[in-house]
Amino acid sequence: MDTSPQFQAEILMFTRYLRIEKNASPHTVKQYVADIREFVAFMEQHQITAFAAVSYLHGRSFLAHLAKKGLSRRSIARKLSSLRSLCRFLMREGQLEQNPFQMVSTPKMEKKLPSFLYPQEVQEFFDLPDMTTPLGIRDRLIFELLYASGMRVSELVMLTIKDVNLSMGVALVYGKGAKERYVPIGSYACDILRQYLEYGRNKLMAGKEDHGRLIVNYRGEPLSDRSVRRIVDKYVDTYALHLRVSPHTFRHTFATHMLNGGADLRVVQELLGHVNISTTQVYTHVTKERLRDVYDTAHPRASMRNSGSTNT
Repeated sequence: MDTSPQFQAEILMFTRYLRIEKNASPHTVKQYVADIREFVAFMEQHQITAFAAVSYLHGRSFLAHLAKKGLSRRSIARKLSSLRSLCRFLMREGQLEQNPFQMVSTPKMEKKLPSFLYPQEVQEFFDLPDMTTPLGIRDRLIFELLYASGMRVSELVMLTIKDVNLSMGVALVYGKGAKERYVPIGSYACDILRQYLEYGRNKLMAGKEDHGRLIVNYRGEPLSDRSVRRIVDKYVDTYALHLRVSPHTFRHTFATHMLNGGADLRVVQELLGHVNISTTQVYTHVTKERLRDVYDTAHPRASMRNSGSTNT
């Protein structure tokens, strides 16, 4: 069934708003449009052809439809958020008098702590790549940069050689909404980067026109974020590691280790590129070892016990 002209016009208006005013990435725009079109298809089954005819009950019915399909609460919440944003925009443009999704309850999310690695597990993983091969050096660099900076995988694969300043030990990354920020990458990552530029990337780029991207595949082409996921999975599978590791795990680990080491929450927020500090606060969980260290140091009874003092 073809989408009604009114729905098409409203989606087109919103898409232009996302691209021009919100400076949203192509991936973000695509996700919004996919969520909205799914709702539109559901509405047209009920002979609704414009958002002005959508009611609160339609919104509730759509969420029930998604739950029946087996979608997770997180996916349902994202789709609801997309529809709320669209209707807020249409109200601003005078196309709607009220937002039919404003009073639709967001599904309660399951609170899951981000998974992270302990320092010894980080080192165990970093020791896996074969540093005698160009691809091994590249893989080690990927892991080092993700952990040292906390950057997203999408930010890593977009890095160019010019974005990295080895003398200062920083990289310029382009985050969500095309926002720029500098992140430190640390001495370990800098050392591996020097090896990669001399012994890894040069060999992978031999005889090819240089496009400037820092991380490349075996053909010398820019690496994709999906390829980074495959690289991580390869090491987990090949070495039968009992670790739950994804590229994003290194970002979680960076934030956890920074906060456990005493870094200010606002500083970590800036380094991660989070707009809202509430997003960063999910990382304020601490390891059991850190809890024990703080307790032993701060609690009078703990220090008395550790010093071996007794009362008789």
